Amino acid sequence: MQSLTILGSTGSIGKATLSVIQQHTDKFFVYALIAKNNVSVMTEQCIMVRPKFACMICEDSAKKLKKNLITAGKHNIEVLSGSINACELAAIDDVDMVMSAIVGIAGLKPTFSALRAGKKILLANKEILVTCGKLFMQESRRYHSCILPIDSEHNAIFQNLPVTCQKNLGHLSLSEYGISRIVLTASGGIFFKIPQEKLATITPEQACVHPNWSMGRKISVDSATMMNKGLEYIEARHLFNAAPHEIEILLHPQSIVHAMVYYKDGNILAHLAPPDMTIPIAYAMAYPNRIKLKPLSNISVDCFNKLSFDQLDNQKYPCLQLAIDADNCSQAATIILNAANEVAVEAFLNRMISFTAIPNIIRHVLDKINLDDPNNIEDVLYIDQKAREKAISICIE
Repeated sequence: MQSLTILGSTGSIGKATLSVIQQHTDKFFVYALIAKNNVSVMTEQCIMVRPKFACMICEDSAKKLKKNLITAGKHNIEVLSGSINACELAAIDDVDMVMSAIVGIAGLKPTFSALRAGKKILLANKEILVTCGKLFMQESRRYHSCILPIDSEHNAIFQNLPVTCQKNLGHLSLSEYGISRIVLTASGGIFFKIPQEKLATITPEQACVHPNWSMGRKISVDSATMMNKGLEYIEARHLFNAAPHEIEILLHPQSIVHAMVYYKDGNILAHLAPPDMTIPIAYAMAYPNRIKLKPLSNISVDCFNKLSFDQLDNQKYPCLQLAIDADNCSQAATIILNAANEVAVEAFLNRMISFTAIPNIIRHVLDKINLDDPNNIEDVLYIDQKAREKAISICIE
């Protein structure tokens, strides 16, 4: 039996992780659930899987959760609150693996705590690598922590790599292992067929619907702007130590082929799977073995003649190009990019700005802030805060 702490249990990845665990209660059990403030979902999850600990980042939410669990007769679940307790639950000796699924920069500290405790980390929080990828991968080697990517594209690349590469993430040389390039696929988002001139009228409700995946609101907007693919590009650079010329992004609306690895000898390994996040989650949880999942929507042979690929028009997706440019610039630039994007997306969801204003705000913040690269987490958080302050001021204006 392997024990698991879930950072961000009430989000879409957290829920999918619990779905996998419920199918394999003989192999996995939940040690701790951690979330920000969604008391109703956390209450349901605690009743369902009976963790030893439940931690809400918000203290008031923790009080409400404790009251709910007492009412439900679940007196043996210890309820905690705050970021410090979240970090301790991620690093505690009794935990074998940690699902890092807290959205955004908020997942940074607890994930680093798990990393430095040598845990097996199921990494769904791409912003960690975006904001401090070099430091994160250095620390993973120092503390002998196993990193397994959860994003479907990076998980697919991981599965297509030799085992020796899998065990050397962040430090391998793709060329030395005979790899010429890796390919990330992109659905193009829900608006990829909509003319540019109509994008300004897009509503939050429209942007929060993905054609293939079931996702949270923030990542759905990121997918619509293609910022999500930009963040995944940066993530791939750090995970696979890939040079810019070793990464290609292709438009693939069906989301069936999640990634491809081109080898120098002419072989191309492609990874195909239904667009269901329980698949990469189950793979990572059971690694290096595999476990059965309940019947999923199968990929029929008929679908193969419908698969299509095309080059991306970066002019249509300014957020993607902003991410690539920031990555080519510096680590500080990717921190600023991420912070400005989080603020802009939140402003859009709150109807403060238009959909097309998102890349403009990010670009403006990148132009106005120039800071040195971070040497530690505190530096990362400082740069993040400065970028947020600037982005908020622009949104208010």
